[in-house]
Amino acid sequence: QVRLVESGGGSVQPGGSLRLSCAASGYTFSRRYYSKQWCLGWFRQAPGKEREGVAVIDRDGSTSYAESVKGRFTISQDNAKNTLYLQMNSLKPEDTAMYYCAAEAAICSAEYNYFAYWGPGTQVTVSS
Repeated sequence: QVRLVESGGGSVQPGGSLRLSCAASGYTFSRRYYSKQWCLGWFRQAPGKEREGVAVIDRDGSTSYAESVKGRFTISQDNAKNTLYLQMNSLKPEDTAMYYCAAEAAICSAEYNYFAYWGPGTQVTVSS
């Protein structure tokens, strides 16, 4: 019904950039996506830490970001490709984590437990 697959992760040096992609598919997703019913988000989790919301794009196109990434990360989507993106610039070692994309049709929140559908994740490592 809903399939999310992340890509674009990797290892970069501090100050570098990466663009993560999340390809979405499935009949249920497509129906709700084109009906503008999905809240889509990027989350990350580092070892020993709670999963945190990084960026969220709401059903009306509005966006929100964690304070730690404001001015550096940008969430966007390509409607024609059913793809969600996270452009990450000026990366810091603190950004190292597994990054996940997620979708929820009922509500939109930066809290991870509100999201029902998840991709398997892609690793981002920022180090010298």
